[in-house]
Amino acid sequence: MGERVRNAGSSVRARTSTGAVMAVGLALLIASIALVALMQRAMERNVTSAARLRAQDVVASIEGGQPFSDLTTRDDDVFVQIIDSEGKVLASSPSLEGDPMVTPLAPNESTIVQGQPIDDDDPFSVVAEDARTSTGSLTVLVGRNLDLVRETTSSITRTLLIGVPLLLLVVAITTWKVTGRSLSPVESMRKEVAGISHADLHRRLPLPRGNDEVARLARTLNGMLERLDEARRREQRLVSDASHELRNPIAAIRHLTEVALAHPARTSLEALAGEVLSEDLRLQDLAEGLLLLARADEHTLEVFAVPLDLDDLVLDEARRLKQTTSLRIETARVSAARTKGDRAYLQRVIQNLADNAARHASSVVGFSVQEVDGQVKLRVDDDGPGVPVGSREPIFERFARLDQARDREHGGAGLGLAIVAEIVAAHGGQTSVQDSPLGGARFEVFLPGAS
Repeated sequence: MGERVRNAGSSVRARTSTGAVMAVGLALLIASIALVALMQRAMERNVTSAARLRAQDVVASIEGGQPFSDLTTRDDDVFVQIIDSEGKVLASSPSLEGDPMVTPLAPNESTIVQGQPIDDDDPFSVVAEDARTSTGSLTVLVGRNLDLVRETTSSITRTLLIGVPLLLLVVAITTWKVTGRSLSPVESMRKEVAGISHADLHRRLPLPRGNDEVARLARTLNGMLERLDEARRREQRLVSDASHELRNPIAAIRHLTEVALAHPARTSLEALAGEVLSEDLRLQDLAEGLLLLARADEHTLEVFAVPLDLDDLVLDEARRLKQTTSLRIETARVSAARTKGDRAYLQRVIQNLADNAARHASSVVGFSVQEVDGQVKLRVDDDGPGVPVGSREPIFERFARLDQARDREHGGAGLGLAIVAEIVAAHGGQTSVQDSPLGGARFEVFLPGAS
């Protein structure tokens, strides 16, 4: 129970609701204080203006010669004092009869007075006006009660003290429900993803309607599941094919040694060593290829790029083919071209393409190197059976081989072209296959120029 409470308190829903309540509460607090202050100030100004108008009326009456006794008022909410230049009270309202001057004020000034000498607990807004008579200058003080202002302010304050918490409660409930409704698809997706294991990565999340953040999250998660599913299938195919390919040379070595042990007179040590060495080299090439592809998958394939002459590497490989095969090797289209790459890796690319062409060629293998629009184009042609259109993309996948290349004598392990594609991609290049003018297949590699 305690864990559920802690989880609810730390949820996005709770944090969003708390944040909304705090933000709205702070805004309402500032607005309420400003409202009360502005209303109180406005009402006080209105009372002060009314008092000043009354004072101006008294001044006009004094200057018109009206007796002081007729100018005072018996209203408890208003008082009048007439004061001479020496500060002596000449006349005052009955509520202030016999009291001294309420407050010393210069003409046109105003202030708020509460308590003595006014026998009232309510505050008064007091204003002063100057009256000129034949006997000298007089000061007229008029005060108006601010009790109504204070009552109105208190009423508004009480209303806000009740209304603001109720409004915050409405905000909290509304935010809680709206957030919960908005996040319910996320919780559904969480439960769905939690139930997906490595065995059922084919499952996908239902897509919410619309194109909001939740819908985009669902599409992103489905894309991730699709990539994971594809990676799992590739891993299964890789493990299956690798196990099969590794089994062949191991089984061949075992068979050779068992035959040699069972019939020592039928074979010589030199023949046995030659056969075992051949199978061991095949096993070594397969292991190195798998390690290189594994580094490519983990993005740890380090390429030490330096400017180099790609045509020199191609001509070296062409000389090797001339010495090791009976094929006609054409290099007339090899022209000077510099690229920026890792020499060892690019040598492997050229060797894999050359071995692939030699394996399928009938009589001729052609090389071509040229610079085109800041790129270096490498072509390897053969006059073999070619590559069907439907197999031109899958042929660069791991352990992908055409049916006619499945026999041990002529087919490789199916990693050579996959290694070519990974190394070229690590250099920022592209690889493709198409029909060759020689009648077979043309493998093209585009690499960035050295500049």
